[in-house]
Amino acid sequence: MSPRVITLESEIDWPGFRREARTLLASLVPPDEVVWQTPGHPAPELWQAEAAPAPVAAAAPHRPLNASRPGRLVVPPAFITLCEKVVLHQDPQRFALLYRLLWRLVHERGLRQDPLDPDRLRARQMLQSVRRDMHKMKAFVRFRPVGQPEGEPPLSVAWFEPEHHIVEAVAPFFVRRFTQMHWAILTPECSVRWTPSPKDAPPLAGDEALPGELEFGPGASREQAPGPDEGEALWLTYYAHIFNPARLKLSMMAREMPRKYWANLPEAQLIAPLAAQAAERTGRMVQTVPAEPRRRIPARAPLPPVDTAQDPALTLTSLATAADRCRDCPLGEHATQVVFGEGALRPPLMLVGEQPGDQEDLAGHPFVGPAGRLLDRALEELGWPREALFLTNAVKHFKFELRGTRRIHKSPGQREVLACQQWLEREIALVRPQAFVALGATAARALVGRAVPVMSERGQWLTGPDDLPVLVTLHPSALLRGDPAERDTAWRAWLDDLALAGRYLRGEDPALNRPRAAA
Repeated sequence: MSPRVITLESEIDWPGFRREARTLLASLVPPDEVVWQTPGHPAPELWQAEAAPAPVAAAAPHRPLNASRPGRLVVPPAFITLCEKVVLHQDPQRFALLYRLLWRLVHERGLRQDPLDPDRLRARQMLQSVRRDMHKMKAFVRFRPVGQPEGEPPLSVAWFEPEHHIVEAVAPFFVRRFTQMHWAILTPECSVRWTPSPKDAPPLAGDEALPGELEFGPGASREQAPGPDEGEALWLTYYAHIFNPARLKLSMMAREMPRKYWANLPEAQLIAPLAAQAAERTGRMVQTVPAEPRRRIPARAPLPPVDTAQDPALTLTSLATAADRCRDCPLGEHATQVVFGEGALRPPLMLVGEQPGDQEDLAGHPFVGPAGRLLDRALEELGWPREALFLTNAVKHFKFELRGTRRIHKSPGQREVLACQQWLEREIALVRPQAFVALGATAARALVGRAVPVMSERGQWLTGPDDLPVLVTLHPSALLRGDPAERDTAWRAWLDDLALAGRYLRGEDPALNRPRAAA
């Protein structure tokens, strides 16, 4: 039986292929009895001589599909997407491959679960090749202005040599990107030109209406493409100066930008000489003295040492005044005021939190908000008078973000904690506590000098400033944010942590008098 020769209207006649394939499939014409041809790739003369001129449906009597198969053709949506791209491939056998896959999808149910099938693999490779070619056209097309008659708008023309029949498929991308520009793209197979609508033209109706005219024409030759323009000399100078020889990888460059595209890229002529000089330029870069880095937190002269002969309380007041004017980090600029520590001098314990909250920022005193009230309740239950302790924070200004009219607490960053470290250290030197309680991770890091996982090291004694012991536990705000159903359990565990400090100071447990050194 002579094969059926199907002639499509163009190389990318996807609607025609879809229509013919459905007719062939409904007539149960197997793939090996069909020959596909396009104007650019006619069928061999042998098939042409034997081909029947009548339409497929008339030449073959209609045979209904099997009863187990539905009359309506249903294929996976991914197969339609694959066909729309594979028909753009340059392989003359692409239509035969797609019809063979369609036939097998209908008659071989297991094909959909076989990703290693040779036909599926070949179609997938063709799909990836088309997509890569489309990406390269979007990346490597370079427009150059060409001379126009007086009164005509300027026209920009580009030359590109695609591997596949992708020009019509990629043209809408350039329409969206250069909607207001007159441009044309020349390729060996076809050319495309875009003419935008005048600015005073009435708006077009319909979602798919283009604000201009997109025209396709015959192909062109490389000689018809415009040559270099005046701006390319400036671009080449810029490219040569930003070329980084230390990051040169020619194999990677050739893979992402194949050499066949280099002829259309003006900077490609610089790649070879720049690559040849790469080793020498890299050596000069290594030997160059590095520039002085710019610091977001400028280096400041160290504060004078603490004068222990003066009244510590007066010195604390002057220290707080100096901290209020600190701008080593942005927090001081936006906070209401500095919130320095308060309490007894030479105390048994210094309790260090993270930073003041909204109410502390307004009042100018530490631990007066919800977390402070929870701390007061704990001190009362433990029998610790607040006035016998010293309460402070690792960071002295309130960090927040605005949500409407509310100021929401925001944890300080490491650079902000480091900027405030000098104030905490001088505060400790004046107060001279016997031990510390670090309330939360920020306080623990400021005292111990390293990141401390609070949940795994809570209730442990570490070594802090001047080899003084530091007890690590949660910040009271962590209890307020916790699960209400577990709040009583968390409260008791937190009290147990704090009680260790009292036992340490009373010497009731000698094992507690040996704090662990910071790792």
